[in-house]
Amino acid sequence: MALSHFDEKSGAVICTTPWGGWWQTVGEVFVEIKVPKGTRGKQVSISIQPKHIKCVVRGNTIFEGNLCRTVVADECTWTIEEQERVTLLLVKSEPASSEKVWESLLEGRGYAPDPLVMHEMMKKLDLEKFQLENPGFNFSGATLDKAYDKIPGLKSAEEADELRISSNLQQAKEKSEQRNEPGVVQ
Repeated sequence: MALSHFDEKSGAVICTTPWGGWWQTVGEVFVEIKVPKGTRGKQVSISIQPKHIKCVVRGNTIFEGNLCRTVVADECTWTIEEQERVTLLLVKSEPASSEKVWESLLEGRGYAPDPLVMHEMMKKLDLEKFQLENPGFNFSGATLDKAYDKIPGLKSAEEADELRISSNLQQAKEKSEQRNEPGVVQ
């Protein structure tokens, strides 16, 4: 998992998907795709345009569609790591100081994080912005006083607690499944 310096210290907030996951920093979006062990570069086709992306592995389209926001296509890259995952680096076209957050990977809420993950992503991006504005300080473990207690899409604190519990159970289930049988695209 490729992480920025800030994420290495504070951890990434990952939106899990059937094929892997994605996360974002103030300037980039990272996409990680699980592929069958032994996959080679010539078996992968990635097409990245400013508003469109397509990922094909071993002849199977993993995902395709219009991106949620625009990227600088010429600066985007992808790699195969340990012949079992493909990592894409999408460079956001908006400046790092922008308040714009990717609400999903693709337009139309394609691969959108649940409200709790989105909430945590927004907090992480704000902390990263503070870090960029104040490079001499370490904000990786900081908390903000900003009104983060209201998660968009939820009506009450009880719903947020239920969502956190459900999310924790889902993550535990996924980790258990990964230990027993890696979920890869065939």
